[in-house]
Amino acid sequence: MTDQPSLKQFLDELSSYSETEGAPASSAQHAAAPPIGRVLEIAGSGSRIWMDFGRLQMLASHADPSVAMSGQVGSQVKMHVGASWLVANVRTLQTGEDGKVLGQIDFLGEGQSIAGGKMANFRRGVTRYPIPGCEVLPVTTEDMRAIFAAADDPHVEIGTVYPTDDIRGTLYIDPMLSKHFAILGSTGTGKSTSVALILHRISQLSPEGHIVMIDPHGEYSAAFKSCGELFNVDNLQLPYWLLNFEEHCEVLLTTQGAERRRDADILAKCLLAARTKGKNVEQYGRVTVDSPIPYLLTDLNQIIVAEMGKLDRAGDTTPYQRLKNKLDELRADPRYTFMFSGMLVSDTMGSFI
Repeated sequence: MTDQPSLKQFLDELSSYSETEGAPASSAQHAAAPPIGRVLEIAGSGSRIWMDFGRLQMLASHADPSVAMSGQVGSQVKMHVGASWLVANVRTLQTGEDGKVLGQIDFLGEGQSIAGGKMANFRRGVTRYPIPGCEVLPVTTEDMRAIFAAADDPHVEIGTVYPTDDIRGTLYIDPMLSKHFAILGSTGTGKSTSVALILHRISQLSPEGHIVMIDPHGEYSAAFKSCGELFNVDNLQLPYWLLNFEEHCEVLLTTQGAERRRDADILAKCLLAARTKGKNVEQYGRVTVDSPIPYLLTDLNQIIVAEMGKLDRAGDTTPYQRLKNKLDELRADPRYTFMFSGMLVSDTMGSFI
């Protein structure tokens, strides 16, 4: 005894389903496709189904592209649970026994089951899971339309939902920006183009918003030349003295362990002296190494040299020499002229922001 429907039963169901193709398009789309398998296992780490290989082969030539794709990795299947349609994505496939195909599935959400077996009001999340033995059915294009229907909320259209050609794929801006997200893909798949499209649409829908893009490879300068302000090492000037002590250490210290701690102590002493060397420093009250008080890089360099000259033994000057060499290196490197040219002592962050 087996609960697997016979092939003759399936052919009869498929024939009945195909007869609707001569009817109006809307009727054909809403017709219920025959089951292709059953739920095998429901587990917290992942659920499994089995599908009949013969049925999948016959559906491969179906007029509805969503039904024709049934059972493939990346396709969707559905199960009727109570008064709802539960939709899942096929993640992996493997060969089973007796013409069965075993698949791992991930549940996407559920929609309300209404008259005629249609799906409506789809939402993410699952409130009720199917039990083993529950029938698995292919998802139709009309089901896909209910799953991916775009509401009137601000959204970005990024294409169409495969395998359909008229169901738009959308990203809702507010939910997307309220959480962390990533755009992933191999080389040449269009990641940069997708990012540019999404940011353009967001700026159009929220003209008063502000977007800051850090583009170390210069990929997006052409895409936003007409609608953004571009900053690079040629036109950007940032005040180095706004760095706190920890950030100074990240930039100027090159050692590790005990030597780094010794270098940090020397830097703290010299940096505090440079910050308090300026005029009218009394107006700032108590000054620490973290205080955002302007100072000259030349002053810091002179203080390091002066402290080095106070030492009796030549070997003790090594930490000071490391700091001085790193400071000279930063000032001479054209990549860091936007911050460490030594010319910017005024506070320009207000106008920049």
